Parts: sequence; structure tokens; C-alpha cells
Amino acid sequence: MARIVLDRIAHSYGVNAAGVREFALKPLTMTWNKGGAYALLGPSGCGKTTLLNIISGLITPTEGRVRFDDRDVTEVPTEQRNIAQVFQFPVVYDTMTVAQNLAFPLRNRGMSAAGIERRVQDIAKRLELDTCLGRRAQGLTADVKQKVSLGRGLVRPDVAAILFDEPLTVIDPQLKWMLRSQLKHLHRQFDFTMIYVTHDQTEALTFADQVVVMHEGDVVQAGTPEQLFHRPVHTFVGHFIGSPGMNIVPAAVAGDRAIVNGLEIGLGRAYPTLPAAARIELGVRPEAVAFSADGRGHPVTLERLDDLGRYRIARVSLAGCTLNVLVPEEAEADLSGGEPRIVFDPDRVNVYADGHLVEGEAR
Repeated sequence: MARIVLDRIAHSYGVNAAGVREFALKPLTMTWNKGGAYALLGPSGCGKTTLLNIISGLITPTEGRVRFDDRDVTEVPTEQRNIAQVFQFPVVYDTMTVAQNLAFPLRNRGMSAAGIERRVQDIAKRLELDTCLGRRAQGLTADVKQKVSLGRGLVRPDVAAILFDEPLTVIDPQLKWMLRSQLKHLHRQFDFTMIYVTHDQTEALTFADQVVVMHEGDVVQAGTPEQLFHRPVHTFVGHFIGSPGMNIVPAAVAGDRAIVNGLEIGLGRAYPTLPAAARIELGVRPEAVAFSADGRGHPVTLERLDDLGRYRIARVSLAGCTLNVLVPEEAEADLSGGEPRIVFDPDRVNVYADGHLVEGEAR
């Protein structure tokens, strides 16, 4: 396993019509520790695959250095970096059996026949492939082929890191959860450094210990799933993480009070000074807003109610601002009659200036 250091790396694929260099990946510095599980999360075109390809050696960065432990690998080709890659479409040899596919990287490294047999049997059992070792890969389903592709990386005991590029895209939805859980379990068993690229927040949050959220070539925030959900440092992260995402509404803030189109909302922290002329917004998760059962709170207009089984999502208008409110299954509030009112959890209302989180002061 390797500790991966990205030292001021950036990458450009060329210059635009005006002759200005455009960066698909803007300068960043970060360190990923040995044995960590990391996810690169963001929409298409945000730079996450470019970053993964720099780590793998498929791309040499325009700027900066890449280190595995104390070794500078910036100019080292992929085959000499001792990494394993699992791609969106399974890479297996159809004419080989499952056992032969798993054994292939070990034979290339000159491992003994007995050592290969032991390692293949062990990995096959962990991946639940032991019942199909003698089958040719050509007739396997996509999910089984992807497990074989994963096994080719896991079977190598000396691998520095395993990189995943959208590995579950071609897998049927009902099998994705099972494979994600199995992958997480395997990470705990092997303690490999794993880096997982995806645009699916569920995949990222269930797999990774640390999620790196990217947008337009920048790393916007890196943190635990809990940090990204409760304290997103940018409104993009708040909106991108969650289903539905964080409610973002314009406001004026003075001390521990926010004003939204004339309505006053209490805040859990005080903000005595905010950047002059900055765009001030409140960010609040649908889970941090509730319908009032005792007449307290702010009046809203109910625009829509979506039933999602275990809970409902109410879309409401508050003083001209649209909000999503999570309504738990057990909630007794009757939203069909009268004038509904909502209350905010003040400790879970975030304040943003020009899109960036303002920490505020404890009250």
C-alpha cells in the first residue's frame, strides 16, 4: 500500500481560441493515507477522471508532482506504479476461465504455482466466485465479470493502490447495493488504499471514509460523509449532496437572526460581522425543517407533496422562496387543511457568504 501525495498538481488539455490555457484540473495539494478509502465525487466534466488518470500514470500533469510514499512517480509509466484499475466496463479475458483471469497478474509476476493457487482460491472465496472458477468469462453476467475484474486487482498482495472509475455503471440497480457493501467489506479485510470515482453520491457516501467533492476542476470540499451532509463548506456541496439537496435561500443576517423577505429566523450561532457587499444565503437541509403542530413558526403555502414510502417531501413557498421539507412517515401533521407553518432547527441552519460557509460564533 502507498501513501499518495499530490503536490500542487494541475492539468490542461490545451489552450482556447483566445490562446489562454484552460485547466481541466486546477492546482491542488492533498495527501491520501495508506489503507484509506477515498471517493472522487462530482458531475460529469468536473475533473475527477483526469485526477484519477494522473494518479494511475495515464496522464502526466501539466504542473506539480505525484508521490507514492517518498517516491516521485510523476514521470513513471502506469505499468511501473504497481496499481490496479477497475474500469466502468469489466476488463476480463473472455477466452480464459475465472481462475485463469484471477491468476493472470500473478503469473506475470513469476509467483509459484502453489502460491497462485492459494491466492486465487482465497480471493475467489471472498468475492463469492469460488463456484464458477472453471467457467469461461465469456458467458458471465456483467456483475460477475466486474467482480472478476476487481479480483484481478485484489489478488496482487503487493499492489500500491486500487483505482475504480465508475465501476458500477453497467450493473443492474438491484445488484449495486450488494456490490458496494461487498467492496466496503473487502476494504476492511485487506486495508488496501482505494480511490473510487463516481457521480453517484450514494456510491461515494457508502463506500468512502473521505469524499472529495469536485466542481469545474476544483476540489470544493474533502471530508467525511457526515461533514459533507451537515456542514458543507460551499453551497454547491450542500446542493449536490442529499436527495433532495440543501435548501438555499437569500437572506440578510444580523447577529443571531436572519431575515428572509421580512420573516425572522433564529440562528444557532451569531454573525456579528459578514463580508461587505457579499451575497448572503441560508442553507438548511429538508431534514432540519418541520411542520408545526402547535401553530408556531412561519406560514407557508404547500405547493406539492411527494410520497416516497417511508417519508414524504413537501415543497412549500416561504415568503416567495421555495423550500423542500422532509415529512417523516410517523408525522401527524395534517397538511391538507388550514394554513401550514414550518419551524427551523436553528443549530442546523448554515450561513453562506458568496457561496462559502461562514462559521459564526457560539452563542
